[in-house]
Amino acid sequence: MDVKTGFFYLFSLVLLFAAFRVVTARNPVHAVLYLMLTFSQASAIWLLLNAEFLAIVLVLVYLGAVMVLFLFVVMMLDINIDTMRKGFWRNFPLAATLGAVVALEMAAVLMSGFRWSAAPVLAAGAMPVDNSKALGILLYTEYLMPIQIAASILLVAMIAAIALTLRERKDSKAIDASVQVKVRAADRMRLVKMAVTQPAPEPQPAAPEETRK
Repeated sequence: MDVKTGFFYLFSLVLLFAAFRVVTARNPVHAVLYLMLTFSQASAIWLLLNAEFLAIVLVLVYLGAVMVLFLFVVMMLDINIDTMRKGFWRNFPLAATLGAVVALEMAAVLMSGFRWSAAPVLAAGAMPVDNSKALGILLYTEYLMPIQIAASILLVAMIAAIALTLRERKDSKAIDASVQVKVRAADRMRLVKMAVTQPAPEPQPAAPEETRK
């Protein structure tokens, strides 16, 4: 067994353990942390398989953005674990059955897809192409128009989100920063000259007896 195979089995064992702990951890925060460990091990396996683009995307997108957001959301929700545990054993048979079916389907696909399939063979005299380079050539040659359409849709969505966020609302109490910068002290405070002493107010006449009754 060479070094690459040893690393593959090591990353696979850690990945399986972390994935098992994701569904068995009682603390939601620990489950999210184990899921981040699972993604990191999957990216390492992709690096061993020369799929460096998928590995980098998995680390940047999921570990760097999505999972951090999940972690903050789970920590802010303050989930009541005791309430979540109610009905666990009642739903356990259905969950175990679905898990077994999914595991059998994945095993059937993996056994049929990797045992009898032959590895791709390069043509005579052809130079090996980098994974990211091959993906870029494919996207910007055969799929150039779908890429442009998707980019245009994302650009319109981004502009619409910014416009909806920065639109002027009548019920909003936000203050314009430019108005605050241009304000002067004379506009905020006015000095009024008042006499040092003021005469005492005149006493009010007493009401007659009949009016009091």
